[in-house]
Amino acid sequence: MIRIHQLALPLNHCQADLVEAVARRLKLPLESIGPVKLHRRSVDARDKSAIELVYSVDVEVPEQIKLLERLKRDQQLSAIPKPLIRPSVPAPSEFNSENSTRPVVIGAGPCGYFAALFLAQQGFKPLLLERGCAVNQRTADTFGFWKGNSPFNPLSNAQFGEGGAGTFSDGKLYSGVKESKKHGRWVLEELVTCGANPEILVLHKPHIGTFKLVGVVRQLRARIEALGGEVRFGEQVVGFDLDPGTRQLRGLQLSNTEIIPTTAAVLAIGHSARDTFAQLHLQGVEMEAKPFSVGFRIEHPQELIDRARWGDFAGHPLLGAADYKLVHHASNGRSVYSFCMCPGGLVVGATSEEGHVVTNGMSQYSRNERNANSGIVVGISPELDYPTGPLAGVAYQRRLEAHAYKLGGENYNAPAQRLDDFLVGCASKDLGPLKASYAPGVTPADLTTALPEELIYAVREALPAFAKQIPGFDSPDALLTGVETRTSSPVRISRGSDFQSVNTPGLFPAGEGAGYAGGILSAAIDGMRVGEAMARFLIY
Repeated sequence: MIRIHQLALPLNHCQADLVEAVARRLKLPLESIGPVKLHRRSVDARDKSAIELVYSVDVEVPEQIKLLERLKRDQQLSAIPKPLIRPSVPAPSEFNSENSTRPVVIGAGPCGYFAALFLAQQGFKPLLLERGCAVNQRTADTFGFWKGNSPFNPLSNAQFGEGGAGTFSDGKLYSGVKESKKHGRWVLEELVTCGANPEILVLHKPHIGTFKLVGVVRQLRARIEALGGEVRFGEQVVGFDLDPGTRQLRGLQLSNTEIIPTTAAVLAIGHSARDTFAQLHLQGVEMEAKPFSVGFRIEHPQELIDRARWGDFAGHPLLGAADYKLVHHASNGRSVYSFCMCPGGLVVGATSEEGHVVTNGMSQYSRNERNANSGIVVGISPELDYPTGPLAGVAYQRRLEAHAYKLGGENYNAPAQRLDDFLVGCASKDLGPLKASYAPGVTPADLTTALPEELIYAVREALPAFAKQIPGFDSPDALLTGVETRTSSPVRISRGSDFQSVNTPGLFPAGEGAGYAGGILSAAIDGMRVGEAMARFLIY
């Protein structure tokens, strides 16, 4: 079979048009073209008057070698690559005897689950510990808090619990980080096996959506357990038993005083495990403060974004709700950019601590809510903003979140402001015609003090600049809600080429919380890679 890239067709084409395009590209008669299999599909909307779908396809043709030689100048043609072989690190038959130490994974987010899945597939029967609840109970607790029917639960919320922080999001399955293609493909294939729509294997920007992701997470757990692994909820690691001389991991202390002996543990703790960061720092595990970003959520009518991106094709069923990606380098040296854009979605409460307000965005698979929302965030760094130690970024986040709680009325409402009021620095008395989607609720406020002055300056400069790319982006009725602080981990737990902590053997820092990923896909990829490294450590 031959793979053909960059086949562009008008939005309203039919399947026969695609086959004809293949024949033209290969300079072959139509009747010689075999079955055409879709490999990838994306949208080219650079010309809004002629939006195109761009395909990569696999096709059967006669005399493939001769054809490729004849068309060798076409760099978008190639033989289909050989299937990538997954690494195999099988547990030895004696590993699971009573004398073997069981590997442990801490955290049931995408990183932890994929590390545990790999280990289980290799026969290591891992134990996975999660401080929060199983996803069904977690969903009830989180939505109950948003709707005002349940009190905030610091152990079961948008950050903690089965599925990790990405569970209540858009379920995006793409990453700007260059990762191993084989690992990324494996993750997507495993998600499809667990119930995700097979279209994630071909779409350029696949997503699952919150409710569908909940079902996928349950199936991931079931697969791990069927392979001999164990998943325990409500089990928080509060201490690490280390050898006094070598610092080799010997065991984990749980909040219920139980000690679990182990010489190998994956730290897939997520970007909000602040108490665990503090404990690791107290016990001398090497870490450093890392850059992250803070800002607000911005909401517009989804129709405005659709018109800006799709023009007259807005509303076309093949296009769905439009997204955007924006960057502005402000005159004061700060970079402002859109983050975790959620088409047709909601702004939601994402705190993990009492007395704090944190915003995030989420979308269902259908992306059919009235508003579009995105983080508008500013990059900050230890050198410029929090130079006082490894945990200084955590303290920085907490200050902003506690102040947002105060601005919102100290009832978990978020402070919100119309864009025109924000630009001139006066408190909003009402929020205008655009209904804020944030749950639990919003309070009209002045966000001028929600961030440091230099960050406010950068955001105010960026919003009109973004309107040059998305007409109407600086509409007076757009809404800002604060604050967005959990864009990524504020720390990096140092690890070596063997994926272990550089000064604590047996600890495997992994995923977003340890500073090595940013989103569902990259976290899952890192989990699989760390699972492989741990398997080799356990054997050799």
